[in-house]
Amino acid sequence: MHCGWIVVAALMVSSVAMAQNAIPSGTILPVALETGLNASKIHAGQPIRAEVMQNVPDTPIRRHARVLGHVIEASALPGGLEKLTLQFDAIEIHGKRIPIHASLRAVASFLDVEDAMVPEEGASRGITPEVATTEQIGGEQVYRGGGPVSDGMAPVGVPVPYGVLAVPRPNPHGNCRGVIGENTRQQALWLFSTDACGVYGIANLRIDHAGRTDPMGTIVLSSATGKLKLYGGTGMLLRIRG
Repeated sequence: MHCGWIVVAALMVSSVAMAQNAIPSGTILPVALETGLNASKIHAGQPIRAEVMQNVPDTPIRRHARVLGHVIEASALPGGLEKLTLQFDAIEIHGKRIPIHASLRAVASFLDVEDAMVPEEGASRGITPEVATTEQIGGEQVYRGGGPVSDGMAPVGVPVPYGVLAVPRPNPHGNCRGVIGENTRQQALWLFSTDACGVYGIANLRIDHAGRTDPMGTIVLSSATGKLKLYGGTGMLLRIRG
């Protein structure tokens, strides 16, 4: 009897280890918050949920997978400002919760997310989402229906269902890296440009600590003016152990 439980426990540990190893360091997770975060109303320990918005290549992570986290601290600052400290702890894969350390590369308002899905051709007759041209958060163009993802005249990626695949590029202005280590494959960037980094469309939001350095995985946000509020549908590019 005891031997049976030992075998089951060993298999569970092995399964978790295999899933973790299947997510290479530097893997980007494109997610959207399922519910809003209001620093005036939330409290330490409150759970955070986000949804993966595009299949992540070369991993078992698929669109609609759930990323789980929690609020570490929500506090008021002098002058009516606010600070929010949070952490993403795990991703659910095939019913199992796999622990992760995730940093924050970019965050965009839900309005910017919606705008990035609207065809530039507007309501032109005959234009469908499958062949439309859209603009990524960060400015790159997506030419669906056989075209590339382009930065000006330079192709930087390819469109795929529900997003794009491209190699992330560094952005020195936002202190974001491109390729990490040997992870040179194309990544799932959803609606974000290859060099997307920092805050888009949320004028009063600052990223004080992205979680890339110690304390690893701890993300600190603050308001530059007024209250700190992230609405449901806010888009984020998270990066695993990187």
